[in-house]
Amino acid sequence: IQMQNVTRLCQTMSIVTVNGLFPEPRIIAREGDRLVIKVVNNVHCVLHVSRHGVRQLRSGWADGPAYITQCPIQTGQSYIYKFTINGQRGTLFWHAHVSWLRVTLYGPIVILPEKGVAYPFPQSFKEVPVLFGEWWKADTEKLISQAVLTGGAPNISDAYTINGLPGLLYNCSAKGETKEDLSIETSQCVNAALNDELFFSIANHNLTVVEVDAVYVKPFKTDTILITPGQTTNVLLKTKHFHPNASFLMSAPPYATGPSSFDNSTTTGILKYHQPSNNTNESNKFPLLKPKLPIFNDTSFGTSFVKKIRSLANAKFPANVPK
Repeated sequence: IQMQNVTRLCQTMSIVTVNGLFPEPRIIAREGDRLVIKVVNNVHCVLHVSRHGVRQLRSGWADGPAYITQCPIQTGQSYIYKFTINGQRGTLFWHAHVSWLRVTLYGPIVILPEKGVAYPFPQSFKEVPVLFGEWWKADTEKLISQAVLTGGAPNISDAYTINGLPGLLYNCSAKGETKEDLSIETSQCVNAALNDELFFSIANHNLTVVEVDAVYVKPFKTDTILITPGQTTNVLLKTKHFHPNASFLMSAPPYATGPSSFDNSTTTGILKYHQPSNNTNESNKFPLLKPKLPIFNDTSFGTSFVKKIRSLANAKFPANVPK
């Protein structure tokens, strides 16, 4: 864990990162694997890393908030986490679990099925992580300390992000682009935002939800998903043929129904189709297509979406409810 200078929204800040990367690297494992992860703390504050949603069977001390289930790692010290992936496959995520360090310290956990075990849905050509986050221009540790001191809500974020980038709708912001081949791909969506639920949609594309929080669900199609803080959702995206040079906006605005203030902005990325190597006709360019999104307080959409999430509950993938 180390500090790294990162520039967003025309401002350079020193943030907490893993190996100097932001967003941080993926952890990839298979169901049944035992993971051994060494974390070395080279920053000025205490911290530790939590595996959000991983079932910790006889390893609860390797997870959870600081000073509750585990002690934080002191500056200059290290700790080795050891745990086994049990009965889960799909996407989860890891993050810092001290104060507000997880504003920048987070990354996906991709759990593949055991070798020889097929997915209960079409195999994708490629898996692409889509990490949603929040960005503040201010020092977030000072923000949360002030909120705790006064008892008030912390200041809202200055932007949302997709894979660490705010997108083209913010002033002084880099344009994020995702460039993929024409195929079926899995988007591993992770909402690492601290406080806000988010919608997510890609213009003129349907998404097929196949897994939520590392549990397979009955597949259903939608043009927009709703994802809560800390939640993960895997969706299949079937890309379109005959759209060379076309660009489609990916958008993630907030869903909010309460009276408190919130960041009512939208983070974006671009899904851009390749120009085939045998096609040099520049006249095939299309305008940037934008998705139609629910309004920020569309509870009817939110309720309808959540009701569609149902476990497979079959012999191969039973719905085992803890007793």
